[in-house]
Amino acid sequence: MKICYEPIGVMHCGIKKPADAPRFYSISEVKGTIEVFAPFLEGLDALAEYERIVVLFHFHLSKGYSLKQKSPSGRVKGVFSLCSPMRPNAIGMSILKLVAVDPPFLSVDNVDLVDGTPILDIKPYKPIDHQ
Repeated sequence: MKICYEPIGVMHCGIKKPADAPRFYSISEVKGTIEVFAPFLEGLDALAEYERIVVLFHFHLSKGYSLKQKSPSGRVKGVFSLCSPMRPNAIGMSILKLVAVDPPFLSVDNVDLVDGTPILDIKPYKPIDHQ
């Protein structure tokens, strides 16, 4: 079975090379802009109600993968226990702070994506309430 996706937008930010990207969104102080393509703009309605968004994207610069990889700590682990861009399906996920919605642009913080990264989907982040 072949599964194909059409990007709904693209990331614009100052990170030009994967080596310069923060290892994870939770430690990033990078600001950026997601440009949402015209056919998908209506989908932004009410997104501004959320403080954070889940962004699914394509690791467009990743080439190949290995099921076992070295973690930042040096320990060899399975790819599914890592946030590595070298995955069987080069799909990434970040939870970004939504600063502003000004269609076709979303201003975001905590960026760990490279400039030009194709955006596959955007969802509201709804944390679990532990009351």
